[in-house]
Amino acid sequence: MILKDEVVVITGVGAGLGAKLAQRAVDEGAKVVMAARSGTVTEQVEKDTDGAAVAVQCDVRKEEDCARVIDTAIQRFGKVTGLVNSAYAHPGFHDLLDTPDKGLRRSMDVILHGSLQMARLAVPHMKTAGHGSIVNVGTMTTRKPMKGEGGYALAKAAMTCATQFLALELGAHNIRVNQAIMGWLDGPGVRFYLEMTSEQKGISEQEVYDDIASRNPLGRIPTDEACAGAILMLLSGYSSEVTGAILDVNGGEYMPA
Repeated sequence: MILKDEVVVITGVGAGLGAKLAQRAVDEGAKVVMAARSGTVTEQVEKDTDGAAVAVQCDVRKEEDCARVIDTAIQRFGKVTGLVNSAYAHPGFHDLLDTPDKGLRRSMDVILHGSLQMARLAVPHMKTAGHGSIVNVGTMTTRKPMKGEGGYALAKAAMTCATQFLALELGAHNIRVNQAIMGWLDGPGVRFYLEMTSEQKGISEQEVYDDIASRNPLGRIPTDEACAGAILMLLSGYSSEVTGAILDVNGGEYMPA
């Protein structure tokens, strides 16, 4: 079990990647605190893991909510050694200059400032523990721009920059900071997209799937559960010498030079 005795906080836990990640982290020996605005999915994971993963309602824009998440980790499990920042806020699909300013600011508040807030609260406990790993979840659209995604990509790109500065600044405390950049994730969101696109184009969902899958060498859309493995690796001792890295997890659809 690669996360035995670790205590990991995960933000933005929903029905897709977050829930799969929480379950797999427990399977790998971790205790997990799940932060999410809605409790429906996290409550189910809590039941499925017999309390090894606990749920806390949290809006990462609110300092008091973030503090409650970290306090829960300390009270229940005694420490914090891992943090996954995956809280999500998308301003809608618009050309960048047409994106409502309110939506842009909300995305930045959740994705960048929310992640920094969680890190500020978690890092002192990682220092006390003598080690820590922070994994920020990014998006392939910062690498391979897609029309309509500009407002979302801006916040995720800022997170990439923050990842590398935090890695530089926290390395002396044995705290590693990396980013996992996700592409298409075969989970509830993509399944909704397949259905919607199928209806719009008058083709089968399988044809929509095959078109997306054909864009990468593995010939499939990576699943939420499989992509969670990359985050687990970055949290674990298997990546003990890796910090400041930007790891692409997209089946090879985007290959950095």
